[in-house]
Amino acid sequence: MTVEEIGELNRKLAAMRHDINNHLANIVAAVEVIRHKPQMAERMMTTLAEQPAKVIHSISAFSADFERALGITRP
Repeated sequence: MTVEEIGELNRKLAAMRHDINNHLANIVAAVEVIRHKPQMAERMMTTLAEQPAKVIHSISAFSADFERALGITRP
């Protein structure tokens, strides 16, 4: 791999970390809202329910880029 390719992979890793941190922050925020305003639970459930899929997407996208960059193939 070239220095540029490693740099690009590192940027993608940083972006994935940032995305996951944002999704986790959304979960924490929704839980705090529910804790302080239980009547908001139904409204916050959508936010809570969306976050795991978004985390999985971020990890999957980075994994695909990582495997492609390193020539890793799965059987």
